[in-house]
Amino acid sequence: MKPTANAFWLRSPGHGEIREEALAAPADGEVLVRALYSGVSRGTETLVFHGRVPENQRATMRAPFQEGDFPAPVKYGYLSVGRVEEGPDALVGRTVFCLYPHQSRYVVPVSAVTVVPETVPAARAVLAGTVETAVNALWDATPLIGDRIAVVGGGMVGCSVAALLARYPGVRVQLVDADPARADIARALGVDFALPDEALGECDLVVHASASEQGLVRSLELLAAEGTVIELSWYGDRRIALPLGEAFHSRRLTIRSSQVGTVSPAARVGRTYADRLALALELLADARFDALVTGECAFEELPEVMPKLASGELPGMCHRVRYDAQ
Repeated sequence: MKPTANAFWLRSPGHGEIREEALAAPADGEVLVRALYSGVSRGTETLVFHGRVPENQRATMRAPFQEGDFPAPVKYGYLSVGRVEEGPDALVGRTVFCLYPHQSRYVVPVSAVTVVPETVPAARAVLAGTVETAVNALWDATPLIGDRIAVVGGGMVGCSVAALLARYPGVRVQLVDADPARADIARALGVDFALPDEALGECDLVVHASASEQGLVRSLELLAAEGTVIELSWYGDRRIALPLGEAFHSRRLTIRSSQVGTVSPAARVGRTYADRLALALELLADARFDALVTGECAFEELPEVMPKLASGELPGMCHRVRYDAQ
């Protein structure tokens, strides 16, 4: 009898289910991984769950081991941490991170897994993909010592960026969010917090990650002359309006996109996707990142929990999925 696994599928927009799937035995150069945890990437997975991936972006938005096609049925996700059960001797028993959907066991090429450092708990390693996005954003942003910086949007990505910026010498970093509850998270990450109307202006750099029109407009308002907004938000099929008249040109402001699908050209020549992910995992040795995990459920509960995450009924940031005796 072939081994099986359980996987979470989006059956139709707004409706998920767990399906049993057959697994092939790992071939040479492959590993069998038993999942320990996975993470729900709220921004992207909410768009996928609601069936709102624009048709012209469906190829770009495919996850590495996605099955099915947008809008549905589709198996989607990319924050999985597990233990290698079969494969090369050097990997058997090791904890690894993989860009795999929510599934109890899976077989992937050895090249698709990254060993989690012993200094990083498996439960925290689900944040690797988000911290990797933050690393790429800061390569794009190239902050300087002494910069005045705001991070607008206190979700998973924004808080990861703020946590990394807190390590920069001499910078003024402020996390800006409309939810006053984010102040506690900012404090845990070691940065200041402000509501949008109270944020400090004259910023050299603003990293925008609120995925809202209001947040991007406020980001422009916070800039000093010749300042830059690094845009991390993904809007799906929504259109937004910006005040690109007024003082936008006279103050020589810049809006620049950052997207994790490409290694930033500002990184040192030769840096690969694998290098970037390995760096993100090393950075997760910092226990302050635990503040970004704000909920957890068992894998079996995911079909009931995902609609609540997508609607905002369950607030918070990273929701961790636990695989008990799968």
